[in-house]
Amino acid sequence: MLRQVHLTAGLLALLVAIPFSACAHSDKAQHHHYDDDKNPRIQLGPRPFFLVDDMDESALKKKLQSCVNNPVKKTNFSIGHRGAPLQFPEHTKESYEAAAKMGAGILECDVTFTKDKQLVCRHSQCDLHTTTNILATPLASKCSQNFSPFDPVSGKAAGANCCTSDITLAEFKTLQGKMDAFNPKATSVDEYLKGTANWRTDLYANRGTLLTHAESIQLFKKLGVKMTPELKSASVSMPFEGTYTQAMYAQQMINEYKAAGVKPRDVWPQSFDIQDVRYWIKNEPEFGKQAVYLDDANTIADVPTAADLQLYADEGFNIVAPPIWVLLALDNNNKIIPSEYARNAKKAGLKIITWSFERSGPLKNGGGWYYQTINPAINNDGDMMNALHVLAKDVGVIGIFSDWPASVSYYASCMDLK
Repeated sequence: MLRQVHLTAGLLALLVAIPFSACAHSDKAQHHHYDDDKNPRIQLGPRPFFLVDDMDESALKKKLQSCVNNPVKKTNFSIGHRGAPLQFPEHTKESYEAAAKMGAGILECDVTFTKDKQLVCRHSQCDLHTTTNILATPLASKCSQNFSPFDPVSGKAAGANCCTSDITLAEFKTLQGKMDAFNPKATSVDEYLKGTANWRTDLYANRGTLLTHAESIQLFKKLGVKMTPELKSASVSMPFEGTYTQAMYAQQMINEYKAAGVKPRDVWPQSFDIQDVRYWIKNEPEFGKQAVYLDDANTIADVPTAADLQLYADEGFNIVAPPIWVLLALDNNNKIIPSEYARNAKKAGLKIITWSFERSGPLKNGGGWYYQTINPAINNDGDMMNALHVLAKDVGVIGIFSDWPASVSYYASCMDLK
């Protein structure tokens, strides 16, 4: 789900590159918790503790430090955003497994479709050129737009456009996932496929197993987690090939949960398209109860009003999910507080989920897009824990999407959130 970040280089491995083995020699080490001596449960790695240590001195920091040796439990408050894409190729088996090991109680498959109308997990219908190795395979010839190199004369960036709807499911399954990135100044395919942000890593990108939506359901069942699929807006004209309608697409996604015997209470279907949410409420009311309207906004001028939020509630919507910045504001003392949107959503009786924690990279110079309403209060990585605390305690969100769920899982366990 959600916004793309394309930067160049690769270095964050020093901070978070040892996610599951940092404490392998200690049965009860602070970063590694067990159900018993043989079966590892939650494996946090050093990242949450790095963030807590980076916080300015405060009562919250002391509270979070006091939980270092406490058990950490799987929690629905921690939602794996495309798995754990801070370090693992998004929407891959490996990324999902990593998120589950970090305590995420809910995992996300962004759902789109192939040329033969089969559902697969990809953030966008047309992102295969940045999230897989398709350009380095013979399937590149089937892309809507094959690779074009950087033009130093005009300054036109290198580009390509490869969609799941360009290829069949069988062809899709031959691809390998990679970190979502590209090099805009590439003069070759090999250069283009590189460009991982320097605060991410390619350490785990040599194996990225792509999944169908149905396969993700089976994996999530095996991992013992709940599910939040997002029906992605089609990049091709709908009805696709004149026959495959948006309603068929929305229904097909729900049908795959029914076929797998997944209870509606364990599924939170999402969409940025309000018509999809309305469809589920009307035609699949049991699943519609937990349908999530991804209430996007690019600027403050786009933020829904109190009247808008009340209309959602009147239509039967139960959950809205705006980006983090929409829910936060600053008071006159630069203290982080709930925004007007957050207060209005609560008044309308709407539950709130938000996105996406750990997606902005280092926060030394402010929080960037995800923290735009509170950037003056952000100057180090530890400050994101302050924002998380306000979201949990003051805004009252019921869950947070995170690119590295360990940090949210640790917070939730320390604060005894479910």
